[in-house]
Amino acid sequence: MIIKLYDTNPNAAEIRRIVAALRAGGVIILPTDTVYALACDIFCQSAVESITKLKNHDMRRANLSFICSELSEVSEYAKMDDFAFKLMKRNLPGPFTFILPGSSKLPKLFKNRKTVGIRMPNNNIALEIVRELGNPLMVSSIFTDEDTTEYITDPELIEEKYGNQVDFVIDGGYGGVEHSTIIDCTNDEPEVIRQGAGELV
Repeated sequence: MIIKLYDTNPNAAEIRRIVAALRAGGVIILPTDTVYALACDIFCQSAVESITKLKNHDMRRANLSFICSELSEVSEYAKMDDFAFKLMKRNLPGPFTFILPGSSKLPKLFKNRKTVGIRMPNNNIALEIVRELGNPLMVSSIFTDEDTTEYITDPELIEEKYGNQVDFVIDGGYGGVEHSTIIDCTNDEPEVIRQGAGELV
């Protein structure tokens, strides 16, 4: 099912409806400031496993990221030194994924992971869903190398492809085709390990 939302002023009642589905173990597809992504509550193991199966990924090795709504929320699940904090503060919200050491508060499902990818997209729909949920979303891009552009950017075609496998497809307009820029902040110096849509400042 498609739910149409506008980035400038997402409908609060629809946000609550989406969050109710997430709390019940649902999986959604939502817009970000880059590509559309599969998303679920980080504390719902069955939903996380559903996403990794949809992506044909091994849960132990899959590249999974958290969408947070505030930097204060990031500090609950990841360790940030002063330099990483200032770098993120300058560049977020924006089209970046910051790889950080995981904290002891990571959900049990992620305890074996030493690092966590953190996103804070410049997209009010995604951020409002996280705020209403009260904790981060786990996300994974719907993009695969075999996909034609239309099937990762047009919400109606995304619904056609994934609609029977997710609870909701959130239509926030046409999506992008360029991924986020990934910055590894686990060493002394931050390293860009994938240049995408974001340019660091």
